Amino acid sequence: MAMVCISDFEAYAKKYLPKIAWDYFAAGADDCTTRDENVLAYKRIRFRPRMLRDVSVMDIKTKILGSEISFPVGIAPTGFHQLAWPDGEKSTARAARAMNICYIASTYSTCMLEEISAAAPGGLRWFQLYIHRNRAASQQLVQRAEALGFQGLVLTADLPYTGKRRDDIRNGFRLPPHMKVKNLERAFEGDDWSEYGLPPNSLDPSVTWNDIYWLQSLTRLPIIIKGILTREDAELAVRHGVQGIIVSNHGGRQLDEGPATIDALVEVVEAVRGRVEVYVDGGIRKGSDVLKALALGAKCVFIGRPALWGLAYKGEEGLQDVLRILQDEFRLSMALA
Repeated sequence: MAMVCISDFEAYAKKYLPKIAWDYFAAGADDCTTRDENVLAYKRIRFRPRMLRDVSVMDIKTKILGSEISFPVGIAPTGFHQLAWPDGEKSTARAARAMNICYIASTYSTCMLEEISAAAPGGLRWFQLYIHRNRAASQQLVQRAEALGFQGLVLTADLPYTGKRRDDIRNGFRLPPHMKVKNLERAFEGDDWSEYGLPPNSLDPSVTWNDIYWLQSLTRLPIIIKGILTREDAELAVRHGVQGIIVSNHGGRQLDEGPATIDALVEVVEAVRGRVEVYVDGGIRKGSDVLKALALGAKCVFIGRPALWGLAYKGEEGLQDVLRILQDEFRLSMALA
């Protein structure tokens, strides 16, 4: 079967991944309204194309926090890549380096940060952090990431508790015995590792804006905050000295019936007024979606599920296929618009 667009990879992944893995990746919170709205909101946005412009030469490169990338798409942090492909996050890192884009590695990786780093030396990587009740473990992760050459720290702000994902509950989701949340393997006591590979209630729900100052005391890495959806929080993020904001609703996996990210982007961009870089994730399925996000003020977009579908298809090679399709569609959309 010819893989022509991102939805071809989605169909392949749904057909061939084990049901429990597909359901985990696909899950949204509650009725999945926000998950679906992330995609639908793009379809409501229309271009106003201009004609008779010389588009014989196009440059789609850009920079994020001073690092050049080949086009304005990166890989969002998602957990448990080994559920999609045996080499897991190592394949993701290699594909990102091959395409010269940014990969945000998740706290919930099934490979160690050291393995991810060694798999793709010289690649542009940021590290995504959840702050756990065991603050020492979180501190060690930040310092390990910096020592390994990760170039940004992404704090996820929208997960004091895990959203209610009905299919995971129905399936009794557990990581297979041979898979672990590798970077936190020794961080917790006890035998109950039933909450997405970690003990229940291990996340710290007391995190506040002041913890950005705590992170700044631990690292020289630029801090990007992920999960912002309102002008008020965008203003607070700037005031607390972050260098970037990812407009995100966690792929619709946390609070259902919040705004679609592309709709929230406009509000955040207006509030920030160019003081920090603004990115967006959620719902990007075509190169034209990337162009819409940039037209509305995003510096770069990040893809979550489409990257996992690419991995499920053919690992590193499949993920590169997904990225090339988005790149070609983005270039074509730019020319035609």
